[in-house]
Amino acid sequence: MIDLHTHSNFSDGSDSPAQLAAHAREIGIHAIALTDHDTTASHQPMAEACEHYGVELVPGVEISLLDNAIPRRGDHGEAFARGIHVLAYFLPLEADHPVQRLLARLRRDRADRNARLASRLQELGFERLSLDVVVARAANSEGVGRPHFAAAMFELHPEIAGERTPESWSRLFVDWLGSTGRAYVAKTTLTLEEVINEAKGSGTVFSVAHPLLNYLPGYSASSIEEQMPAIMGSLRERGVTGIEAYYGGTTAVTRSLMVKLARDAGLIPTGGSDYHGLFKDDVSLGVGHSGDLRVPDEILEELKSAR
Repeated sequence: MIDLHTHSNFSDGSDSPAQLAAHAREIGIHAIALTDHDTTASHQPMAEACEHYGVELVPGVEISLLDNAIPRRGDHGEAFARGIHVLAYFLPLEADHPVQRLLARLRRDRADRNARLASRLQELGFERLSLDVVVARAANSEGVGRPHFAAAMFELHPEIAGERTPESWSRLFVDWLGSTGRAYVAKTTLTLEEVINEAKGSGTVFSVAHPLLNYLPGYSASSIEEQMPAIMGSLRERGVTGIEAYYGGTTAVTRSLMVKLARDAGLIPTGGSDYHGLFKDDVSLGVGHSGDLRVPDEILEELKSAR
């Protein structure tokens, strides 16, 4: 079993790298990618833990970027840059590498976004929520993300957010924190093309994370078949190698369709659970939301060959 999309408490997961590696060993995962948001600071403790437990570690990160080539549309047809998440595997870890300098820029963007988001939520009635309160709930101040805000919203303002359940957690992002939410604040101006260009020659392999969430919210089987081939073709032309077809938040039927379309487009169908520990307590490491996720071992070998 492999899992190529996980998070630790260095970003918006609840598990430490050591806990994550131990859990992976316990359930039979033999290779794992720790893909914290916009940072590889967790790589060294994860590498030490994985060596201890005999689990292969794939260096990775999940990067927040903009895709201007496939814009999202507003209620009146206006075009906006589309925020997407991209998984980068085998990226350089040296702090002075251009890719790492871009990640540092993203972390600065995140800090600015978080301050503006806290102010925006206070304006909208979450008066007891402050940035300091949110940061105090995170193990790493640089890794504060929207799940930390969501947890604080449920805890401090249940009269607005309601009782926390998996369903209300998802709804909170739709209504408040996601790109269509009342408190949404964009995080970055960094584009997909900029990062791919800076990574040339480094052996980094890029795969778009949870592509249906990025490009087709509210998707159906017919919309996937009609729209994803062109989207995948565009991504491949711009230097993307893979797309997360084996995603832990989709059904087996949807995963099968996405794998076929990825292969047809010449992309590697990557996969992972998108595990966040207690921040997504309905998603299990290795097997995803429904418990039947299985990412084939050969996918990792394909990614290694694509370097």
